Amino acid sequence: MFGVVFPNRSFPMDISTFAQIDPTHWVLDMNTFVGEAYDSIREVCIFLLNNFTLPPDKALAVYIQSPGSPFLFCGAVTLTRPSAVLSLPWPEPGGQLQLTADATPISAKIGVSVEDLATLPSLDVAAGQKIERLALKVGENLFNFMQSFCGVDGSKLVVPMDILDRWFKKFQERSKRDPEYLKGFAL
Repeated sequence: MFGVVFPNRSFPMDISTFAQIDPTHWVLDMNTFVGEAYDSIREVCIFLLNNFTLPPDKALAVYIQSPGSPFLFCGAVTLTRPSAVLSLPWPEPGGQLQLTADATPISAKIGVSVEDLATLPSLDVAAGQKIERLALKVGENLFNFMQSFCGVDGSKLVVPMDILDRWFKKFQERSKRDPEYLKGFAL
């Protein structure tokens, strides 16, 4: 039906690696794969196998769950998009995580389910999150640059009129000099 690969971390794994909850839901317990270091797994490649036919109005949705937190949608694959590399933005663990000596450890999970395509949000949630983080970091960079030139006039901050031009020129020059500079904004 489907397979997954954790880039640079695993060989391809098929559906047999997942515990089947019911005919349309599967779960991978990250404890069996990486233990407590689940948050070091930053992306997953999910793909449909050749012999699996998914109805055109359905998708194979991928979710992640940190210990004690709800499942979070990460993206999906469809017949028209049979594979995808999805970012795994693990949420902070939540709920009661205190364990007793005889308790089973609470682990992170990756869930996969067959769902109606129309009910899912954008298939690539991570792309939207990356754009949002990039915009916030660029805005923060501009704010810090402007703040270094600020003067105070009563209750107002005053900056030179050409401050945006100066910032943009500096931003472009640094981006040309250091190709890794912009990558730091996208993290």
